[in-house]
Amino acid sequence: MTSITHPEPHSSTLEHDARVITADHGRVKPAEIAVGVVIGRASEYFDFFVYGIASCLVFPTLFFPFASRLDGTLYAFVVFSFAFIARPVGTAVSMAIQRRWGRGTKLTIALFMLGTSTVGIAFLPGYETAGVLSIVLLSVFRVGQGLALGGSWDGLPSLLALNAPAKKRGWYAMLGQLGAPVGFILASGLFAFLHASVPREDFLSWGWRYAFFVAFAINVVALFARLRLVLTTEFERLLEEGELEPVHVRELIRDKATNLWIGAFVPLASYALFHLITVFPLSWIQLFSEQSITEFLLVQIVGGFLCAAGIIASGKIADRVGRRYTLGSLAVGIAVFSGFAPTLLGGGTLGQDVFLLVGFTLLGLSYGQASGSMNSAFGPRFRYTGAALTSDLAWLLGAAFAPLVALGLSAHFGLAYVSVYLLSGAACTLAALAINRAIARED
Repeated sequence: MTSITHPEPHSSTLEHDARVITADHGRVKPAEIAVGVVIGRASEYFDFFVYGIASCLVFPTLFFPFASRLDGTLYAFVVFSFAFIARPVGTAVSMAIQRRWGRGTKLTIALFMLGTSTVGIAFLPGYETAGVLSIVLLSVFRVGQGLALGGSWDGLPSLLALNAPAKKRGWYAMLGQLGAPVGFILASGLFAFLHASVPREDFLSWGWRYAFFVAFAINVVALFARLRLVLTTEFERLLEEGELEPVHVRELIRDKATNLWIGAFVPLASYALFHLITVFPLSWIQLFSEQSITEFLLVQIVGGFLCAAGIIASGKIADRVGRRYTLGSLAVGIAVFSGFAPTLLGGGTLGQDVFLLVGFTLLGLSYGQASGSMNSAFGPRFRYTGAALTSDLAWLLGAAFAPLVALGLSAHFGLAYVSVYLLSGAACTLAALAINRAIARED
């Protein structure tokens, strides 16, 4: 690959100092890039799942006590979706910040905003104290989380993909995805401990807030870990060689709109499944089942480990049979699984546990290659911005409203609508793969 240098003007003092400090860091190895990817994604997903779990267990009672338990949970899921709506905006703004002031400044602002929004939620008063203002502030902080997540893209997954040997691209693509089960396991474990150890009244009053304080602390640690890697001279050289620099979002949409939409729809089966086995089941159990919340969270933790194992296995499978075939086969598997979802969810404790464990396994196998499909959808010039914006759109289309739609439809019309939602995601993935294959043949 031809080396193209794009020096970043107006580089901040922070970045200059960091480069001086880390000038002797030496050549960045793929293993170091992988560690940075996992640390960054795990901290983001921990933040993400702490909010998701609180939306099921805490926010309906704390912020929407005037509504029924079902309606309060639906209102909480509406606010939950705000981050996904704001995320593409955060990406567009952060790309402009990086072009003007540098990558390190952009990442620092994003993670500072994420930490501030997270700890801000921990200090929020409930509706009984502040009235509608509490809901407004919750919404503002949730939008802040979304803007921050859009700005936290550091290009590490794309760099991993570029440095992957020809026969190990699937293996390298899955590494960044491991942050999801790590973050989920930590968040579920913390809430399981708090829910089991603190009386319900205290849990709803102050116990849940500890999870958000922990999320803030993890974000601080992750910030320094990622900056230490991102701001090395060697890392910047690798990014420049790979042409991993931001372009104007307007230019991306104008020249690569087809790639953008196909890239967003390819992983939709995985993204639709994502919230239907993490956030939605917890709300369903809370509202309509007699199963212990603590026990259910522990089963989800086991599912998180199965998901991690599936992600690792997906790297081997994709390298053996190809990423497109892997994603297509798993989409068919998710479609088949959707047919059993109503029976399992309505089948008592055993059925619900089977739904979780099988669902997490399928999620790991499919989600493990989701980022790879996004990175491969663009050429060098557009890969950095394209991969970030494609991911944002995939989350928005596939996952943002999944808990809201699944809970609302299943509560009013039956669990069969969970199957319809999953089936639609699988159909979108298969259609996008078919279109992508047709375009590749034509080219």
